[in-house]
Formats: sequence, structure tokens, C-alpha cells
Amino acid sequence: MNETKQEKIRFFTYKGLQLVRCGNVLYYGNMTDEYVTMIQIVSTQKVGNLDVADKVKVYLMSTDETLNPTDAIKKTSERNGLYEALDLASAWLERAERDEI
Repeated sequence: MNETKQEKIRFFTYKGLQLVRCGNVLYYGNMTDEYVTMIQIVSTQKVGNLDVADKVKVYLMSTDETLNPTDAIKKTSERNGLYEALDLASAWLERAERDEI
């Protein structure tokens, strides 16, 4: 079977949307949509042998490539922990899809 390049690339998902990590930054959403979220892990704390996200910044960003990065940011917030950040990011993207920004 010949698989296309797109079929070979598989991303981790959360609530049906792609979640891609690059260092301490996660991108959540589909780049083909009007908005995605960027989640930046600002600090971590040790829990046993694991580093767990402690302070996290969330940005709702337009995917419009004609905007400079500063203008692309539509909303920002700070959360304690990755779960709270993903929950907020999910809500923002749902509202953006319904044009409630």
C-alpha cells in the first residue's frame, strides 16, 4: 500500500485537535483553522522524578500569515498547570469556531 505523506504524519490529539510540542511550547489546534493556541510552559516543579508544568501562559493566535506575530495574538492568559491551560485553550478554540471572539 502506498501511504501519502499526510497519512504517515500522526500527531497527539486532545479533544480531537492536534497537540504539537517543541521544547517548552505546545501548539494546540489545526493550522488550517482561523485560530490556534500556543501554550508556553513558564516554570515546572519536581513531582517525584518528573518535571510537571507549574506556571503556563496561553495565547490565542490567528493563523493569518500576513499578520506580524504581535498582531496575531488575540487573547492571553496565565494558568497553573497544563490541564487548566489545555481546558482554556479548548474553550477559546470552540468559541473562535462559533465566531464569538
